[in-house]
Formats: sequence, structure tokens, C-alpha cells
Amino acid sequence: MAADAYVYGYPLVFDVSTVAAFLRKGFGPLPQAPFNTFSHATRLAAPDAHFVSVNNDTVYSIAQLDLSGGPLLLHVPDTAGAYHVLQFVDVWTDNFAYVGKRATGTGAGDWLIAPPGWAGTEPEGVSGVIDAPTSVVTIVGRNACDGPEDLPGVRALQEQLTLTPLDGAAHLHGLPSPDPDVPEPLRFFEQLRVWMADFPSSAPDQAYEARFQPLGLLEEGPSPYRDADPALVRALTEGLAAGKERVEAATRPPSAGEGPAGSWTTDPHLFDYNLDHFGVGTLSSPQWRMADREASYLARAAAARAGLWGNHGYESVYAATYTDSDGRQLNGAHAYVLRFDQPPPVEAFWSVTMYDTPDYYLVDNPIDRYSVGDRTPGLVYAEDGSLTLVLQHRRPEAPAEAANWLPTPEGDFRPIVRLYMPKTAVLDGSYRLPPIERRRTG
Repeated sequence: MAADAYVYGYPLVFDVSTVAAFLRKGFGPLPQAPFNTFSHATRLAAPDAHFVSVNNDTVYSIAQLDLSGGPLLLHVPDTAGAYHVLQFVDVWTDNFAYVGKRATGTGAGDWLIAPPGWAGTEPEGVSGVIDAPTSVVTIVGRNACDGPEDLPGVRALQEQLTLTPLDGAAHLHGLPSPDPDVPEPLRFFEQLRVWMADFPSSAPDQAYEARFQPLGLLEEGPSPYRDADPALVRALTEGLAAGKERVEAATRPPSAGEGPAGSWTTDPHLFDYNLDHFGVGTLSSPQWRMADREASYLARAAAARAGLWGNHGYESVYAATYTDSDGRQLNGAHAYVLRFDQPPPVEAFWSVTMYDTPDYYLVDNPIDRYSVGDRTPGLVYAEDGSLTLVLQHRRPEAPAEAANWLPTPEGDFRPIVRLYMPKTAVLDGSYRLPPIERRRTG
């Protein structure tokens, strides 16, 4: 039961902890910002952004919202056709709304963001209402950036992105604080108990939560974990370890022999665990909803562990691989090539980004190149239109290969291909990414 509770609650605890850390210190190129204020990156993400699988294609604008003071008005500028998306994520990590090129177009607009249970009157002139499932929400904004020369234009768009309280300044409840005197081994469950009470889940999920009553997770008031019965402490600590192993196993690379050698794990439905909240820009058809609610809990935990705040597949698809075309672990001791006969089928753009393992962070390198894609300047294409990327730790000697070089770390690595606004061939699986091939010599 404690292991089940860990899997169920991991996304909530990880998300709220990340929100709290962001409010205190920001991360990477994103400075700290208080609730209801956008924090804007002034550059693309680099290795100092210690965030799992962070992208290097778009410039981030992130806001942590506290709707306990009432609704907020969001103004979105006209991007003149350029790709952008504002993704709305509740504290359970459900993507419940999108505003942007795919969902609502690239024109200017004003949106009302309403807290749970709000029954007020929609102001005139707004483009629509975004109903938040929880009182704390993260907006993850991404503006496509074609390189340093494009940053001034992106910055001008960021400055027009605003949040304004509908009813003026109000007291905000903020994040509730777990009991600091709970022993560290039980801290996860104390966080889950407090945050689960403050940020109620959907009715079907609350029915599932009822089974955790014997663990003390539904108790109100003083923490039951400050002086817990030894039998409960043992159950919780062993369950915590077992739950962690389940989540890690769900994000672990495939074992040798599982699937074709060098195949990319491409799952457009990785973030389909949202079963209850479908707002602006989301798709609620059965195709985009997991059929098994209990199975969705592990999927949600795995998605949070390996790619917190990732988009639904219809917004962008992520494909990862750990092995080369012969099924061997990718490692910087070797040199590789990735050849695209034709560009991946997308409506927006695509990229390949390099990450280390097991943290899935961007990899420091001497040319400050962390991703390569169809917008990368200076790439050398073959006469037949194909593109061969070179993946290795050391700079290639041949000029054409150096132009197409994506640096790898010295050790194991895991690249991710991102396909923004993917076409049907990507979503139905008929398009397959080519495997990475290891060279005989590096």
C-alpha cells in the first residue's frame, strides 16, 4: 500500500517541490520570480539548467500561479506566425490547457484563468476561460528561437506576456508547509499528506486515495509521522523504497533484446494520464486518454521523473534512445552518425538534443551546442538532400562533419528527438526515426 501511495503521490510531491524551488531561486537561465509573475529566460537552456530533459529549442517563460486570491487575466501577444505555446499544468502534473500556435493561433488574446469552483462573471473581450483544477498552477511558455540573433525578437514578445489579478491585489495562501519535525525517512509521506489535502484531486482519484487511510495520509491536523508506530515506520520506509524502484523501472532504458536494435522509444501518449480536466487547446477523445486509471498513476510518475512538464503528443512528440543500431549502449568513447534521408514530418520544427544519464541533463561542451535541428545554421546537406549528424565527444576533423557535430559526454548518453506539431505519420507510428550507427573508428 505504501508503495502504491508513493507511485500515486510522486508527481504531486515532485511538482510542488519544484514549484517551491523555482519560487526561491529559479533555475538555469530563469530567474526567481514570485507567484503570478512570469520569469523569462534571456537565452536558450544550457547545462546550468539542472532540469530533467530541458529543451534547447525554445526560450522559456515560466510562471507559478497562486489562484487563491482570485482569477488572473493573461495577455498573450501576437507572434506573427512564429511557434509558441503556453502549457498549463496543475500540481498533479496534468496538462489541462494550451494556448499557442497549434491550439489557438498566433494572434494576440486575453484569457481568464479561474481557480477551482469559481462562479464569477467572465469579463467582456476575453478570448476564453481557462478553468484550473488546482489553486496552484504552472504555466510553461515556450517561444521558438532560431539562435542568438533571434533573441531580441523573443524578448520583445516576452515583455508583452502579462498576468493581472482580475479583482486587484489579494492575499495569497501560497504553499502549505509540511511539519519540519517529521523524520527525514518519512518526509515524503508528510509532504504528500499535506499537499494532497490542500490540492484535492478529481473525484475518481479521491476514491482511490481512500485506501491510504491506514497509512495516515488522510489525517488532518498534527502530523501522524512525528512519533509514528514502529510498524508503520517500517511499512512506509519499505514501501518508499519499493515505490521508487517501480518508478525507476518505468523510466529505465530497454534491456538488450527488447525491440529492434537502436530503435527510438517514441510514445505520443506518454502524457495521456490526464483523465479528468480538458480545457482550452486539449483533446479529450479516447485516443488521448489512458483506458486504465490505475495504470495511469505509474505513467504519470514516470513522466514526471523523466520529463516533468512535458507536452501532450499532439503538441510535441519526444523520442529517446539509449543504444546504437547494434543494440549497444551509446557512450562518448565511440563516434556515431545519425542520417536522415528526409526531414521528420512536422508542421513546426524538429531537433535532436543531447543529455547525459542518469540525470538527463544537458551536456557541457566547448562549442555550446546542445541540440541540432532543421533551424540550426550552417548544417551541410548531401546532394540528395539527406542530412547526416555526427555524434561524438571530440570535434570532428572534417569541416562538413564539424558543421553537423552534436557533442556527446565522455560517458553514457541519451539523445532526444523533439517533433513540434507532429504530422499524422508521427502520431500513428508509420514514421520511424533512423537508428544511430556507431562508426568503426572515432
